[in-house]
Amino acid sequence: MMEKLVKSISQLKDQQDVFCFRYKIQTSARTPSLDPHQTRQQDILQETLNELDRRRKEVLDASKALLGRLTTLIELLLPKLEEWKVQQQKACIGGPPDGGLEQLEKWFTAGAKLLFHLRQLLKELKGLSHMVTYQGDPLIEGVDLRKAQVTELLLRLLHRAFVVETQPCMPQTPHRPLILKTGSKFTVRTRLLVRLQEGSESLTAEVSIDRNPPESQGFRKFNILTSNQKTLTPEKGQSQGLIWDFGYLTLMEQRSGSSGKGSNKGLLAVTEELHIISFTVRYTYQGLKQELKTDTLPVVIISNMNQLSIAWASVLWFNLLSSDPQNQQFFCSPAKAPWDLLGPALSWQFSSYVGRGLNSDQLGMLRDKLFGQNSKTEGALLSWVNFIKRESPPGKLPFWTWLDKILDLVHDHLKDLWNDGHIMGFVSRSQERRLLKKTISGTFLLRFSETLEGGITCSWVEHQDDDKVLIYSVQPFTKEVLQSLPLAKIISQYQLLTEENIPENPLCFLYPRIPRDEAFGCYSQEKVNLQERKKYLKHKLIVVSNRQVDELQQLPELKLEPELESFELDLGLAPGPEPGPGLDLEPLLEAGLDLGPALEPTLEPVMESTLEPVLESTLEPVLESTLEPVLESTLEPTLESTLEPVLEPTLGEVSQRVPEPDLGPGLKLEPIPEPLSQLLPEPDLPHDLRHLNTEDMEIFRNSMKIEEIMPNGDPLLAGQNTVDEAYVFPRSHFYTDGPLIPSDY
Repeated sequence: MMEKLVKSISQLKDQQDVFCFRYKIQTSARTPSLDPHQTRQQDILQETLNELDRRRKEVLDASKALLGRLTTLIELLLPKLEEWKVQQQKACIGGPPDGGLEQLEKWFTAGAKLLFHLRQLLKELKGLSHMVTYQGDPLIEGVDLRKAQVTELLLRLLHRAFVVETQPCMPQTPHRPLILKTGSKFTVRTRLLVRLQEGSESLTAEVSIDRNPPESQGFRKFNILTSNQKTLTPEKGQSQGLIWDFGYLTLMEQRSGSSGKGSNKGLLAVTEELHIISFTVRYTYQGLKQELKTDTLPVVIISNMNQLSIAWASVLWFNLLSSDPQNQQFFCSPAKAPWDLLGPALSWQFSSYVGRGLNSDQLGMLRDKLFGQNSKTEGALLSWVNFIKRESPPGKLPFWTWLDKILDLVHDHLKDLWNDGHIMGFVSRSQERRLLKKTISGTFLLRFSETLEGGITCSWVEHQDDDKVLIYSVQPFTKEVLQSLPLAKIISQYQLLTEENIPENPLCFLYPRIPRDEAFGCYSQEKVNLQERKKYLKHKLIVVSNRQVDELQQLPELKLEPELESFELDLGLAPGPEPGPGLDLEPLLEAGLDLGPALEPTLEPVMESTLEPVLESTLEPVLESTLEPVLESTLEPTLESTLEPVLEPTLGEVSQRVPEPDLGPGLKLEPIPEPLSQLLPEPDLPHDLRHLNTEDMEIFRNSMKIEEIMPNGDPLLAGQNTVDEAYVFPRSHFYTDGPLIPSDY
């Protein structure tokens, strides 16, 4: 239609030129009006004027039709832009990514080009009316009306085309936009979807915050420290688009006049205050000048990173439920959330941050925690206070704190296992029992603790001879444990000591019936450093739980509810954190374990970094009555066969640095008398083994089966070419004396 209109205007110009030519000839002739030739020329001039009037009306009608088509186009484009904004809002809280902005830019630019072109054509028509006008000229009023309509539509398109392409976000938390910290840099990007710029005009965008702040008590005010302007040159605009990228903005709270320091004494918490960042650009093109404005989604401004979790809950709740994206007073009366909106949003937190969302069973468990197991969730609504503060189970963790800690744990330590579907995760203890009791012994699953921040536990089933079904749960692993030993290795190498102190791995099948090694074998492959193997005997760190004979005898006496019948096994992790203050090795040294002199200083860093945490995690909680059995069952293979040169200096180093444990008023470690005789060093042994008292260690021979611990035989001594791995089974650092208790995790 535009081409047709252009052609019609061109024909109109030609027709007007013909009229002007004939009109000049007619007015220049001085013949009497009664002359037949003159009369004929006047008739021709009148016909030309009639034709000109007809063509002018046709051109106006064509411009009206084209304007109607362009109006329809804009009416179709603007909802598409609103859909993109809604999609962007969901993407900010973890939803599907917002795409299609480049296509919108093409559509908006094409529509704006047509409107600007039509505006220019109307200007030409206005010029034609100035050259030739007559009574009843349709161009006098028709052109002005069309031009006003085109300008209104064009301004509407331009104002909507100025958008925030990337919402404010700090570089250190890219997965949680719309949260800003005072004094920290953040980025934000704006774009004008109408990609039209004068060749000599630079466009400058200016940023401000809280242009129209709400009138509420205690509402904080902020200043932008860095430059609040960004200039776009024509060269960059033509090559990159009309994009203003603010990469180094920083906020600072304004000082209060009374206290000299910013304060918040209003009704809203800091994490519930919503602030809006605004942008303004003075746009000029083809004589049209207009100030364009756009705003970000509301942001939450914190002063400390420990407020990040609750601030993200506020961002999630607002963008999920607010009908007005600029409502800064939303949390004065926050809306309630139905499950059909909240459930997918919770799944987005995992899919966007980790890679895999929540399935229907996992969402069902979360729904029951929020709404109750017996409640009907179809019409139920959850309040904002219950979402962030409701303790589930009562007296334990608030729901959002519990969920957010799990999210961090999965992202930092369990991402591969989670994405591969090996972690069931969100399953209640009652559901856990219903699932496991139908499976064979040794079937286990991984679920998140409901009472511990960021903890994951392993539960397995054992079928007794009397048809009883027992569910055991290991004390939950937290990030402190998983930083030292990955969960896949813990599962693959986990050991449970039986009444004969024989270690065995009770974890055989991942629910429903996937062999353990098939599920976790690919995660525990290690790269072999041949240079290191030549220097040291290789060792492995494993987790061990101790099941005492007297505890097993007391199991039938425990009366548990059917849904809560679960027994907790304490676990042992070889490489714990830094040595604690409660470790004292003097009683061990006095027990007859003469470990000889320390090795050369070159081995000290290795000892400190490898076995020092082992001693802390395995020996610290052991009391007087259980100290010797622990040494018999765990340290004997190590001292005898594998780690003799490594263990010696570590024991010495730890005993010098770690103070004596405080066992309370009723517990005290009694020193064991020093042996009366000392074996003379044997000259044919290596120098670091000559002082080892192997005679007193002969009692350990019958306590464990060395063949099961080292299937490849004893490790080779120094000077040989290869080294076999030796397994160390330390005492659990979670070990406690007494019977097993029902799991609270």
